[in-house]
Amino acid sequence: MWLKPLTPQNIVIGGAAGAMPPLVGWAAATGGLSIDALYPFGIVFLWTPPHFWALSLLIKDDYARTGVPMLPVVRGEAVTRRQILAYTLILVAFTLMPVATGFLGAIYAVAAALLGGGFIALAVRLLRRPSRRAALRLYLSSLAYLALLFCAMAADRVI
Repeated sequence: MWLKPLTPQNIVIGGAAGAMPPLVGWAAATGGLSIDALYPFGIVFLWTPPHFWALSLLIKDDYARTGVPMLPVVRGEAVTRRQILAYTLILVAFTLMPVATGFLGAIYAVAAALLGGGFIALAVRLLRRPSRRAALRLYLSSLAYLALLFCAMAADRVI
């Protein structure tokens, strides 16, 4: 509530709060926290900016009318689209870290690579051919991306 009116980085900063539920769930399921708990936290944290910035491109005028300094309002749509791609690339690289460290295996690796490739493709499309439709598609697809990525994480641990 306090971040939105202060900085166009509100989504990045607020992403930490939004990423807390995986830590809470981890602690509840395991009785504590470990370094591996940072994977789901980091994934949600890094997913938040491209997801919400895609939405903010769609409702930019509403943010402008209310004085909320969302990135597309104060820095412009082109900067927002570049930031979406940058965060998406960082996110996809981060999602592969659990495989590199041996925490997750092949099922998750394949899913993370395929889902990440799709997410990157949508971010590139939005950057190269900006439109409301491209922003909406990225926004809605990012919801499926996160859900499917976590399903793959769970399947990898169970199978």
